[in-house]
Amino acid sequence: MRLKKQKRHRKAVRFYSTCFGFREPYKVFCDGSFINHLIVHGLTPADDSLSHLVGGRVILFTSRCVIGELASLGESYAEALEAANLLMIAICDHEKRVQVDACIHSLMGESNTEHFFLATQDFEIRKKFREVPGVPVIYGLRNSLFLEEPSLNQREFVKSAEEKRLHMNESEYEKIWKRGRKEKLTSGEEGSTYVEEVFARRNRNTSTRAVGVVDKVGFKKKRAKGPNPLSCKKKKQNVGPSATKNQFPATTAPFAVCTFQYTAAAPITWTTS
Repeated sequence: MRLKKQKRHRKAVRFYSTCFGFREPYKVFCDGSFINHLIVHGLTPADDSLSHLVGGRVILFTSRCVIGELASLGESYAEALEAANLLMIAICDHEKRVQVDACIHSLMGESNTEHFFLATQDFEIRKKFREVPGVPVIYGLRNSLFLEEPSLNQREFVKSAEEKRLHMNESEYEKIWKRGRKEKLTSGEEGSTYVEEVFARRNRNTSTRAVGVVDKVGFKKKRAKGPNPLSCKKKKQNVGPSATKNQFPATTAPFAVCTFQYTAAAPITWTTS
């Protein structure tokens, strides 16, 4: 079970690294609820626990608004407040303390350009930032930490971004149009004809490249082959030692062999051959 969880976390980190540009050392923004959870369940030192979770070095951040919220909660969160003061401070530019979710939204914005991992125990905050592209969410469950898998909204955002890269944007269309107005064809027609030829040439190139392209990779089927020729040879008749034991070689010199005949009526007679 632990191995499956680690594989799932590594896969999620690889997704954010590939699609959104997350790099080591990873920056993790911790709110007051998450810091208190680490202390209550003994998940300290926090940087070691989080680095084991994401599979790389981490730098822990918090904000002045989070520290102010912990200070307002009283002595029960005094240890969490002391731990929060030891973390790096992310500048949120708030003169007065605001709600934690508003502070986090001001830091990460709509696309999380600073590449923060968000560590929180607040379900509403997790639900809200789960839909923001490029915001990995970390939470704790008893003495374990979990990294949520990318949401469907984040995957759709990545897919649409990839499709946009495959097509020209408005600025590229404008560049081609301006170039067409500067360079006239021999027939005297201006930019519109030039643009048409550009796209026609591109379509011809793509069509020629597409000839012979197979959508799916075709694997060669394994067919039954003939029998092994070495297994088809006739078996050799092994001449056992018992068969050759009583045989005399043909090249031996002749010698006398004594035989005897026995009959019941006559006595034994010896002959020499």
